[in-house]
Amino acid sequence: MNVHSYLAYAWQMGHQRNSERQALVLHPETAATVAAVLQGLATPSRLRIIATLQSGPMSVNDIAAAIGMEQSAVSHQLRHLRELKFVVSERQGRSVSYRLFDDHVVEMITQGLAHAEHVLRDTTERLPPQPVRHSS
Repeated sequence: MNVHSYLAYAWQMGHQRNSERQALVLHPETAATVAAVLQGLATPSRLRIIATLQSGPMSVNDIAAAIGMEQSAVSHQLRHLRELKFVVSERQGRSVSYRLFDDHVVEMITQGLAHAEHVLRDTTERLPPQPVRHSS
């Protein structure tokens, strides 16, 4: 994606109101595929693994150490991430390293972060003022 189309995409994704955006039409099969992709990102551990792999290929042990998880739990999550084509594995002799398949998953997470920040900010701005309690 070139810079201009990326900027147009970012503008469309983040700065248009629903009434200004062309409606999506999702066929049932497409909706199921998109739902599976989004469900694949629905665990904090998978998000942390993906974020860690942005720095480059790593072994399971290196990933586990970087995010503070057990090696077996990381292996289990990597299997799911591999099935969804978020990561790929490469054997180098007796060791296996994992890397991101491409940058699409990082873009999705970045959009998710932006939305979470937007929702949090919007929610915080709408909270009624809390009464001040004075201690006696």
